[in-house]
Amino acid sequence: MTRRSDLVTSGNERAPARAMMRAMGLRDEDFQKPFVGVANTFSEVTPCNVHLNRLAKAVKRGVREAGGVPFEFGTIAVSDGIAMGHEGMKASLVSREVIADSIELVMHAHRYDALVTLTGCDKTLPGALMAMVRLNVPAILIYGGTILPGTFEGHDVTIQDVFEAVGAHAAGKMTAAQLKSVECAACPGEGSCGGLFTANTMASCIEALGMMWPGHAAIPAPDARRDRTSYEVGQAVLRVLQQSLTPRKILTKEAFENAIMVDAAMGGSTNAVLHLLAIAHEAGVPLSVDDFDRISRATPQWADMKPGGRFVMADLDRVGGVPLVMQRLLEAGLLRGDAITVTGRTVKENLRTFRFTNGHDVVRPLKSPVAPYGGIAIVRGNLAPEGAVVKIANVKKLAHQGPARVFDSELLAFEAVQAKQITSGDVVVIRYEGPKGSPGMPEMLAVTAAIRGQGLGEQVALMTDGRFSGATTGLMVGHVAPEAAVGGPIACLRDGDAITIDVAKRQLSAALSDAELAARLTSWKPPALKYPSGAFAKYARLVGSASRGAVLDEAP
Repeated sequence: MTRRSDLVTSGNERAPARAMMRAMGLRDEDFQKPFVGVANTFSEVTPCNVHLNRLAKAVKRGVREAGGVPFEFGTIAVSDGIAMGHEGMKASLVSREVIADSIELVMHAHRYDALVTLTGCDKTLPGALMAMVRLNVPAILIYGGTILPGTFEGHDVTIQDVFEAVGAHAAGKMTAAQLKSVECAACPGEGSCGGLFTANTMASCIEALGMMWPGHAAIPAPDARRDRTSYEVGQAVLRVLQQSLTPRKILTKEAFENAIMVDAAMGGSTNAVLHLLAIAHEAGVPLSVDDFDRISRATPQWADMKPGGRFVMADLDRVGGVPLVMQRLLEAGLLRGDAITVTGRTVKENLRTFRFTNGHDVVRPLKSPVAPYGGIAIVRGNLAPEGAVVKIANVKKLAHQGPARVFDSELLAFEAVQAKQITSGDVVVIRYEGPKGSPGMPEMLAVTAAIRGQGLGEQVALMTDGRFSGATTGLMVGHVAPEAAVGGPIACLRDGDAITIDVAKRQLSAALSDAELAARLTSWKPPALKYPSGAFAKYARLVGSASRGAVLDEAP
């Protein structure tokens, strides 16, 4: 088999390269073996990634025992939970591109034959997969796993409860001592945020895409099975290499439809829309926001997962993990069972190897779903000609009409919520937080959780050209496109404008005529750049619309 790594190992002219590698312990026989890159997003900045060095050791042992030579290298991670609610959150989505670029560059430079990536917090998963698709070398993605839930006053809690506790405390519904108690209880150890938030959503979607080992997504981070499966992946990537099974052979339109179905059936994060669009763009697969709406309309929600439901990712693992959800979809005649996966087998063949637990409410029986439709809807109207995304999983109120309360940043909106200036019936509008305008499209969990914590979760709606955390609940419309910074209609809104959100009709509109909107736009001026230099300035110049995944080579 011809190897990419021959370019750095074979021939007299490569003696300098071999000399460098001998300094790292390689011997003559190693230069005849496949080279495997092990891209590790380990970091001490977040509990989601703090344990990945342990898993990397297992991967490398598996690679060596299967006859390969592993080379571990690192890249960055940003903790969404720690960056949330302040200026730091602008860096989160930007980090997805840096992660993808850095993995691509190391693999390109050193000509490794195959790739294993270890991921944890939200942007490490799509960033790593985007790099895999660009490189198109045999590859498998490993997820570090979910954190276990904490316990507060006799019930499970996650980081979502801490954000909501901030709002409850501001409203006088929780004491400072109770806030401190839930803060200390919510995150008991390593792993990504425990509910079906963005990291667990993307892990589920990537397993459904076929780029993760079957059954891997839901295993908790501290569980010994994580080490065992990481070792097995280290061995398996050599088999994937022998089969020349590259990501673009796996990531077909059918695979993306499977991932969207799983997101819909589980009630996953709206960030899956943004990231799956970006991954599909890298793979050259035609995918649009309308595909999400079409599939979600036809896919019942079977999983009852937090934030809107009752269960955390560890509960899903206990009853069968993501394969159980995929089995429901297969039984319903929805899943594309013939799609190929990194195992070299089809989705249907992989599912035959699992046995599932019955008689529980984590994933409902086929004939009694949580809802007859999936967890994502795409709305349009004179405020979102390119579309906007709504998470409707476990949301009771799917229509709202009320006056706009307009804020030009998340911080200003949060201050208004904490000051109790938002009242029942309002539509909170947060703009200039899109990919270009912020820049970086931050998540609005601090605002949405504060609204919910004050008891206004069913009385107030919110719309933004920014994003939402997977922990967000309530009638919240995000990814409004075009964004305000490029002159999207959301830039024209004023306090008091009547806003209508109607998910059943897929409508997001203001009671303004086309003439009035046009007149307001003529006097609109683009805001000054918030960051005139550095990474954010480069990102703002290059990034495209959220409706196409906020990728960097889609900008007009």
